[in-house]
Amino acid sequence: MSSFAAITTTPTGLKTLLPICSALSATVWIPEKIADVDFPDDVSVRSYEGALNVILPNLWLSHDGLIFGLATGAVVRLIAPLLQDKATDPAVVVVDEAGKFVISLCGGHQGGGDRLTQTISHCLNAAPILTGAVNRSALPGVDVLGQPFGWHKGSGDWTGVAAAIARSEPVQVIQEAGSDLWQHQLPSDHSLQLGWPEISSSPPEQPSPQARIWISPIRRRFAPHSNMPKVQWHPRVLWVGIGCERGTSQALMEDAIASTFQSRHLATEAIAGIATLDIKGDEIGLQQLCRDHNWPIRYFSAEDLRVVPVPRPSGAVQQAVGTPSVAEAAATLAALQSSALLNLSDKNDLSSSEPLLCTAKQIFRQPNQRGAVTLAIAQAEREFTDRIGHLSLVGIGPGSLSQITPAAKAAISQADAVIGYGLYIDLIRPLFRPGQIVESMPITQEQQRAERAIALADWGLNVAVISSGDCGIYGMAGLVLETLQARNWNGRQPTVETLPGISALQAAAARIGAPLMHDFCAISLSDLLTPWTVIEKRLHAAATADFVVALYNPRSQKRIEQIAIAQRIFAQHRQPNTPVAIVRSVYRPEEAIVLTTVTDMLSYPIDMLTTVIIGNRSTRIYGNTVITPRGYGVEG
Repeated sequence: MSSFAAITTTPTGLKTLLPICSALSATVWIPEKIADVDFPDDVSVRSYEGALNVILPNLWLSHDGLIFGLATGAVVRLIAPLLQDKATDPAVVVVDEAGKFVISLCGGHQGGGDRLTQTISHCLNAAPILTGAVNRSALPGVDVLGQPFGWHKGSGDWTGVAAAIARSEPVQVIQEAGSDLWQHQLPSDHSLQLGWPEISSSPPEQPSPQARIWISPIRRRFAPHSNMPKVQWHPRVLWVGIGCERGTSQALMEDAIASTFQSRHLATEAIAGIATLDIKGDEIGLQQLCRDHNWPIRYFSAEDLRVVPVPRPSGAVQQAVGTPSVAEAAATLAALQSSALLNLSDKNDLSSSEPLLCTAKQIFRQPNQRGAVTLAIAQAEREFTDRIGHLSLVGIGPGSLSQITPAAKAAISQADAVIGYGLYIDLIRPLFRPGQIVESMPITQEQQRAERAIALADWGLNVAVISSGDCGIYGMAGLVLETLQARNWNGRQPTVETLPGISALQAAAARIGAPLMHDFCAISLSDLLTPWTVIEKRLHAAATADFVVALYNPRSQKRIEQIAIAQRIFAQHRQPNTPVAIVRSVYRPEEAIVLTTVTDMLSYPIDMLTTVIIGNRSTRIYGNTVITPRGYGVEG
């Protein structure tokens, strides 16, 4: 998760920044002279003495983004001495004191400034100011394209390719590895040419590309003065299998990897990690190698390795360690596991696996280095991200963007991927940004949504799972957590956050007055997951106990009798003139509200977009409002 600092020097600026700090979990920095005020419990506040430029260098180095509630000119002068490189500088965003404009000042792409600006603008209902030319194309920036998937940037003319995209010129994309999920979200009028032109007897006319993007584990050498700008991303798909003699030096392993990758024209940036035999866990050279390069290491037992078919098994290795292959077998197993294609408990999976080795084993020795290294390389179908995934379980309220909490908006706009029911996805589409993965599924595929979201988070993505109303009230939160529990989730990977929303009963109640001022309950009439006999018992209990009741999912095209049964039950226990509110598509353009009674409630249209609120014995209608007295004894 990103870390943000909000900085201001005035009480007005502080007032504007506080909602942002709450939504983004940002720390607000203010001078001591204005620190003597009450702050919300969910906002972290730090004060400083003296000039702001004294503390700014530390904030610059320790945060992913800085949000200033100051004049733009003042911010420019403050950060000018700190600017180094757009690849390492944090995002810098400026918010005017009135909270009407949010400016992406620097670090727009690689620093995430444009994304942060859009998130803040949603929180404040302000106008985002994005001056980068690429924003017009609704395409992800070429220099951040692979960030969600953990790709490493290679060489190339990044400015030249970005300029070609900004000019809407045709840019060819050759992707030989890594996730193509980003391609599924491109606008229909994009200027990217995906893949090589089709070869046919009469190929369609296609303009010549003016730039090229390579996405591959191969390291290509670009001519320094080529007329066509090119760049390359390296997805981390290569698993290096290593076997070694006891005490082999780190230097020899480094040389073996460098020599092999150079001869095969492979990019070391595409290395996902190292794989080896479990008894090598105490090899100092191997441990130092992985530590210095921040490579994960996967250990496999001899039992796991010996069943892997390899091109060059060794009897000597079999006799020494109990498996005919270490390097080739370990690289293959790591690649299969990384691609989520293999469960080690099912060895039969190996028989149907495609060959993954792109480099057969080679043995390396050097006269001046201790030991010997056997090395092989396998390519996974799915890249390694090296990130801890995150699940945001988000309630989007009744459907209007104005009814979504700032924290929920921030979670949606910051997410790498958004998963939800198609109708709800459409309702929040203005919150999406270029390059974001957005996947919608039918209303009956809740379990599939939960599993897909967890799979993406397990992979390392930041995923928002959306539900209408509150995600914890007949929403996706419970199902996602149940699914995690069934998979023996450790509570840490992925991390999970639940962000509440305005529930349907709250939204409906707000539109009709104050019907929920006394004890109330909610009952869903859908019997897809709950037996009708159980639902009917709950209806009788709620009616007998004189609860105000909100009925969810009251009637579908096929399920038409349940609402009639519910009406008869309440008619037995309530006066005929007991107020009933029928609220359909609340806070949406097609909103419809009917105030009626228990006796007449079935005379009006009721469907799955409707919430029905049935009053208790004290509920009354006054004008166009429904009121349930709390019992304060107010005299008229």
